[in-house]
Amino acid sequence: MKTRTYFFLILLFLGFLQSQAQTTKNPFSADIRRFQQIDFAHPPKPNSILFYGSSSFRMWTDVQEYFPDFPIINRGFGGSKLTDLILFRDEIVFPYQPRQIVIYCGENDFADNDTLLPAAVTDRFIQLFGLIRKRLPDVQISYISMKPSPSRWHLAGKFAEANLGIEKFLEEQTNTAYIDIWDKMLNKRQMPDSALFLEDMLHMKPEGYQLWQKEIETHLLK
Repeated sequence: MKTRTYFFLILLFLGFLQSQAQTTKNPFSADIRRFQQIDFAHPPKPNSILFYGSSSFRMWTDVQEYFPDFPIINRGFGGSKLTDLILFRDEIVFPYQPRQIVIYCGENDFADNDTLLPAAVTDRFIQLFGLIRKRLPDVQISYISMKPSPSRWHLAGKFAEANLGIEKFLEEQTNTAYIDIWDKMLNKRQMPDSALFLEDMLHMKPEGYQLWQKEIETHLLK
Protein backbone atom coordinates (compact mmCIF):
# COMPACT_ATOMS: atom_id res chain seq x y z
CA MET A 1 0.00 0.00 0.00
CA LYS A 2 2.85 2.40 0.84
CA THR A 3 4.50 1.65 -2.50
CA ARG A 4 1.26 2.42 -4.35
CA THR A 5 0.83 5.71 -2.46
CA TYR A 6 4.43 6.68 -3.19
CA PHE A 7 3.97 5.96 -6.89
CA PHE A 8 0.77 8.01 -6.87
CA LEU A 9 2.58 11.00 -5.36
CA ILE A 10 5.27 10.73 -8.02
CA LEU A 11 2.59 10.88 -10.71
CA LEU A 12 1.11 14.00 -9.12
CA PHE A 13 4.54 15.63 -8.98
CA LEU A 14 5.30 14.80 -12.62
CA GLY A 15 1.95 16.24 -13.62
CA PHE A 16 2.80 19.41 -11.71
CA LEU A 17 6.13 19.79 -13.53
CA GLN A 18 4.57 19.16 -16.93
CA SER A 19 1.85 21.72 -16.36
CA GLN A 20 4.08 24.67 -15.56
CA ALA A 21 4.89 25.61 -19.15
CA GLN A 22 1.46 25.13 -20.71
CA THR A 23 -0.52 26.77 -17.90
CA THR A 24 1.53 29.97 -17.81
CA LYS A 25 -0.62 31.71 -20.43
CA ASN A 26 -3.75 29.62 -20.07
CA PRO A 27 -6.87 31.19 -18.51
CA PHE A 28 -7.26 28.09 -16.32
CA SER A 29 -3.73 28.17 -14.91
CA ALA A 30 -4.95 29.26 -11.47
CA ASP A 31 -7.47 26.41 -11.36
CA ILE A 32 -4.85 23.82 -12.30
CA ARG A 33 -2.40 25.10 -9.70
CA ARG A 34 -5.12 25.10 -7.06
CA PHE A 35 -5.91 21.46 -7.84
CA GLN A 36 -2.23 20.58 -7.55
CA GLN A 37 -1.89 22.40 -4.23
CA ILE A 38 -4.90 20.50 -2.90
CA ASP A 39 -3.42 17.21 -4.11
CA PHE A 40 -0.06 17.80 -2.45
CA ALA A 41 -1.65 18.86 0.82
CA HIS A 42 -4.26 16.10 0.81
CA PRO A 43 -3.39 13.38 -1.73
CA PRO A 44 -6.60 11.76 -3.00
CA LYS A 45 -6.87 8.01 -3.01
CA PRO A 46 -6.06 6.16 -6.24
CA ASN A 47 -8.93 4.16 -7.71
CA SER A 48 -11.42 6.93 -6.93
CA ILE A 49 -14.12 8.32 -9.23
CA LEU A 50 -13.03 11.46 -11.06
CA PHE A 51 -15.61 14.11 -11.97
CA TYR A 52 -13.99 16.02 -14.83
CA GLY A 53 -15.64 18.95 -16.59
CA SER A 54 -16.92 22.50 -16.52
CA SER A 55 -18.72 24.76 -14.04
CA SER A 56 -21.64 22.42 -13.40
CA PHE A 57 -19.06 20.28 -11.62
CA ARG A 58 -17.05 23.20 -10.24
CA MET A 59 -20.11 24.57 -8.45
CA TRP A 60 -21.03 21.14 -7.09
CA THR A 61 -18.85 21.80 -4.07
CA ASP A 62 -20.65 19.28 -1.84
CA VAL A 63 -20.70 16.49 -4.41
CA GLN A 64 -19.16 14.01 -1.97
CA GLU A 65 -22.19 14.44 0.30
CA TYR A 66 -24.45 13.39 -2.57
CA PHE A 67 -22.47 10.17 -3.05
CA PRO A 68 -21.27 9.17 0.44
CA ASP A 69 -20.59 5.57 -0.58
CA PHE A 70 -18.21 6.55 -3.38
CA PRO A 71 -14.78 8.25 -3.22
CA ILE A 72 -15.18 11.33 -5.46
CA ILE A 73 -12.48 13.63 -6.82
CA ASN A 74 -14.14 16.76 -8.22
CA ARG A 75 -12.02 18.53 -10.81
CA GLY A 76 -14.44 20.84 -12.57
CA PHE A 77 -13.17 24.22 -13.75
CA GLY A 78 -15.62 26.87 -14.87
CA GLY A 79 -15.79 27.93 -18.49
CA SER A 80 -13.84 24.92 -19.71
CA LYS A 81 -14.49 23.36 -23.08
CA LEU A 82 -13.75 19.86 -24.30
CA THR A 83 -10.57 21.23 -25.84
CA ASP A 84 -9.46 22.27 -22.34
CA LEU A 85 -10.22 18.81 -20.96
CA ILE A 86 -8.02 17.43 -23.72
CA LEU A 87 -5.25 19.92 -22.93
CA PHE A 88 -5.10 19.17 -19.21
CA ARG A 89 -5.57 15.41 -19.29
CA ASP A 90 -1.98 14.81 -18.15
CA GLU A 91 -2.45 17.05 -15.11
CA ILE A 92 -6.00 16.19 -14.06
CA VAL A 93 -6.79 12.70 -15.33
CA PHE A 94 -3.81 10.38 -15.45
CA PRO A 95 -2.10 11.17 -12.12
CA TYR A 96 -5.23 10.13 -10.18
CA GLN A 97 -5.37 6.63 -11.70
CA PRO A 98 -9.19 6.68 -11.33
CA ARG A 99 -11.36 3.60 -11.70
CA GLN A 100 -14.06 5.73 -13.34
CA ILE A 101 -14.23 9.13 -15.03
CA VAL A 102 -17.51 11.04 -15.18
CA ILE A 103 -17.42 13.86 -17.74
CA TYR A 104 -19.65 16.88 -18.07
CA CYS A 105 -18.62 19.32 -20.78
CA GLY A 106 -19.70 20.64 -24.18
CA GLU A 107 -22.01 23.57 -23.45
CA ASN A 108 -19.17 26.07 -23.41
CA ASP A 109 -17.82 24.79 -26.72
CA PHE A 110 -20.98 26.02 -28.41
CA ALA A 111 -21.33 29.17 -26.30
CA ASP A 112 -17.78 30.17 -27.22
CA ASN A 113 -18.29 29.69 -30.97
CA ASP A 114 -21.75 30.14 -32.47
CA THR A 115 -20.61 28.65 -35.81
CA LEU A 116 -19.41 25.40 -34.26
CA LEU A 117 -21.22 22.35 -35.61
CA PRO A 118 -22.53 19.56 -33.36
CA ALA A 119 -20.34 17.02 -35.17
CA ALA A 120 -17.27 19.02 -34.16
CA VAL A 121 -18.19 18.79 -30.48
CA THR A 122 -18.88 15.07 -30.81
CA ASP A 123 -15.46 14.69 -32.43
CA ARG A 124 -13.83 16.59 -29.56
CA PHE A 125 -15.35 14.16 -27.10
CA ILE A 126 -14.23 11.19 -29.19
CA GLN A 127 -10.70 12.60 -29.22
CA LEU A 128 -10.72 13.00 -25.43
CA PHE A 129 -12.13 9.49 -25.03
CA GLY A 130 -9.40 8.01 -27.22
CA LEU A 131 -6.59 9.79 -25.39
CA ILE A 132 -7.89 8.60 -22.03
CA ARG A 133 -8.41 5.02 -23.17
CA LYS A 134 -4.92 4.89 -24.67
CA ARG A 135 -3.39 5.51 -21.24
CA LEU A 136 -6.11 3.97 -19.08
CA PRO A 137 -7.57 1.12 -21.16
CA ASP A 138 -9.69 -0.33 -18.35
CA VAL A 139 -11.17 2.86 -16.93
CA GLN A 140 -14.94 3.28 -16.98
CA ILE A 141 -15.88 6.48 -18.87
CA SER A 142 -19.31 8.00 -18.28
CA TYR A 143 -20.69 11.09 -20.01
CA ILE A 144 -23.50 13.25 -18.66
CA SER A 145 -25.54 14.74 -21.47
CA MET A 146 -25.47 18.49 -21.93
CA LYS A 147 -28.29 20.00 -19.93
CA PRO A 148 -31.08 22.24 -21.30
CA SER A 149 -29.90 25.52 -19.77
CA PRO A 150 -32.58 28.24 -20.16
CA SER A 151 -30.00 30.94 -20.90
CA ARG A 152 -28.68 28.81 -23.77
CA TRP A 153 -31.97 27.48 -25.06
CA HIS A 154 -31.18 29.02 -28.44
CA LEU A 155 -28.45 26.36 -28.68
CA ALA A 156 -30.77 23.51 -27.70
CA GLY A 157 -30.80 21.97 -31.15
CA LYS A 158 -27.01 21.81 -31.26
CA PHE A 159 -26.83 20.44 -27.72
CA ALA A 160 -29.32 17.71 -28.55
CA GLU A 161 -27.56 16.73 -31.78
CA ALA A 162 -24.13 16.56 -30.13
CA ASN A 163 -25.61 14.59 -27.22
CA LEU A 164 -27.02 12.08 -29.68
CA GLY A 165 -23.68 11.76 -31.48
CA ILE A 166 -21.85 11.10 -28.22
CA GLU A 167 -24.51 8.63 -27.09
CA LYS A 168 -24.24 6.64 -30.31
CA PHE A 169 -20.45 6.61 -30.06
CA LEU A 170 -20.52 5.33 -26.48
CA GLU A 171 -22.98 2.59 -27.40
CA GLU A 172 -20.28 1.12 -29.63
CA GLN A 173 -17.63 1.17 -26.88
CA THR A 174 -17.10 -1.04 -23.85
CA ASN A 175 -17.00 0.05 -20.22
CA THR A 176 -18.99 3.23 -20.82
CA ALA A 177 -22.22 4.91 -19.80
CA TYR A 178 -24.27 7.71 -21.30
CA ILE A 179 -26.19 9.48 -18.53
CA ASP A 180 -29.16 11.30 -20.04
CA ILE A 181 -30.40 14.19 -17.89
CA TRP A 182 -31.94 16.24 -20.72
CA ASP A 183 -35.57 15.09 -20.55
CA LYS A 184 -35.53 15.03 -16.74
CA MET A 185 -34.78 18.78 -16.70
CA LEU A 186 -37.70 19.75 -18.92
CA ASN A 187 -41.16 20.75 -17.69
CA LYS A 188 -44.52 19.52 -18.96
CA ARG A 189 -44.30 21.98 -21.87
CA GLN A 190 -40.95 20.44 -22.87
CA MET A 191 -39.14 23.61 -21.90
CA PRO A 192 -36.27 23.92 -19.39
CA ASP A 193 -37.55 23.74 -15.82
CA SER A 194 -36.45 27.13 -14.46
CA ALA A 195 -37.05 25.95 -10.88
CA LEU A 196 -33.86 23.88 -11.18
CA PHE A 197 -31.65 26.85 -12.05
CA LEU A 198 -30.08 29.84 -10.33
CA GLU A 199 -30.90 33.39 -11.41
CA ASP A 200 -28.38 33.21 -14.22
CA MET A 201 -30.49 30.41 -15.73
CA LEU A 202 -27.28 28.52 -16.47
CA HIS A 203 -26.05 27.01 -13.22
CA MET A 204 -28.13 24.80 -10.98
CA LYS A 205 -29.80 25.00 -7.61
CA PRO A 206 -29.58 22.06 -5.18
CA GLU A 207 -32.81 20.77 -6.75
CA GLY A 208 -30.96 20.39 -10.03
CA TYR A 209 -28.12 18.50 -8.43
CA GLN A 210 -30.56 16.26 -6.58
CA LEU A 211 -32.01 15.31 -9.94
CA TRP A 212 -28.52 14.64 -11.27
CA GLN A 213 -27.71 12.50 -8.24
CA LYS A 214 -30.55 10.10 -9.01
CA GLU A 215 -29.45 9.70 -12.62
CA ILE A 216 -25.71 9.44 -11.93
CA GLU A 217 -25.62 7.18 -8.88
CA THR A 218 -26.86 4.08 -10.67
CA HIS A 219 -23.89 4.37 -13.05
CA LEU A 220 -21.14 4.74 -10.45
CA LEU A 221 -18.81 1.81 -9.84
CA LYS A 222 -18.74 0.36 -6.35
